[in-house]
Amino acid sequence: MTAADAPLRRTSLDTSAAALLVVLCLAWGLNQVAIKVANAGLQPVLQAGLRSAVGCILIVAWCRLRGVRLFQRDGTLAAGIVAGVLFGVEFILIYVGLDYTTVSRGIVFLYVMPLVVAVGAHFLIPGEQLTGIRVAGLAAAFAGVIIAFSDRLSLPSPQALIGDGLCLAAAFGWGATTLVIRTTRLNFAAPEKVLAYQLAFGAAIPLVVAPLFGPFVRAFDWLVATAFVYQAVAVVAASYLAWFWLIARYPAAQLSAFTFLTPLFGVAFGGLLLAEPVSFNLVAALALVASGIYLVNRRPR
Repeated sequence: MTAADAPLRRTSLDTSAAALLVVLCLAWGLNQVAIKVANAGLQPVLQAGLRSAVGCILIVAWCRLRGVRLFQRDGTLAAGIVAGVLFGVEFILIYVGLDYTTVSRGIVFLYVMPLVVAVGAHFLIPGEQLTGIRVAGLAAAFAGVIIAFSDRLSLPSPQALIGDGLCLAAAFGWGATTLVIRTTRLNFAAPEKVLAYQLAFGAAIPLVVAPLFGPFVRAFDWLVATAFVYQAVAVVAASYLAWFWLIARYPAAQLSAFTFLTPLFGVAFGGLLLAEPVSFNLVAALALVASGIYLVNRRPR
C-alpha cells in the first residue's frame, strides 16, 4: 500500500464512526447471549473451535479478495503463535464459563480485560503509564468485581461461581493476548494477519481438546444454528473487520473508550432475552466496571 492509498486518518470521531461503534458494541454484547444459546445445542469447546474455524476461513477469503498477504515472512511467527495459543485458551474459558454462569454475570468479569491491559501496559509500554484517572478507573472496576462476586441474588446456582472464575481468567488471557500484540512485531503487522493467527489457533486448540469435554451435540435446532452463525459471520468476520476499518481511520484511544458500552448491552440482553436475574448489586457492579473501562481508556484533552 502506498501513501496515496492509505486511508485518511481523522483526529476525532464523527457521527458515522460513533454510530458504527455503538452498533459494534451492541453486536459484541449480544454475542455473549449467542454463545449461551448455542451452548444448549453444541458442546461449548467444540463450538468455540468451530466458530473460530469458520471465522478464519472467511477472513482468509477476505484477505485474498483484498490482496492482503498473510503468509510472507515478516518476523511475526513466534509472537503470532503465542498470541494464538492465548486466544485459543481464552475462548475455551469463555465458552465453558458461560455454560455455568449467566451472561449478565459472565460479561462483567470478562470486561475486566481493559484493566488488565492498563496495568500491563504501565510496565511494558513506554508512554502508557498509569495516571490518577486510570488508577481511579482501576479502583472502580476492582470494586465492581468484588460486588459481583459477592452478589448472591443474581447467582443461578452455586456452580455459577465456577463460571464467574473462568470468565475472569479469560479476561486475564484476553489482556495477555492484547499485550503480546502491542509489545511485539505483531503491532506492526496487518490487523487481518494478527486476527488470522488468533483464529487459526482459536480453532485448532479447542477442536483438539473438545473430545475431553463430553458429547459434541446436545440438542441442535434452528435457534442453536442461528446463534452459531451469528457468532462466526456477524461477530468474528464482519464486526472485527469493521473494527479494523475504524482503527485505520480514527484515534484508537477514542475508539477504545466506547468499549464500556459492551458489558452494558450484554447485561441488558441477558435480562431481556434470557430472563436472567439482574439484581441491584449486579447493576452496581456493572456500573463500576463500565466506569473503570471508560476512565482507563480516557485520554487527557
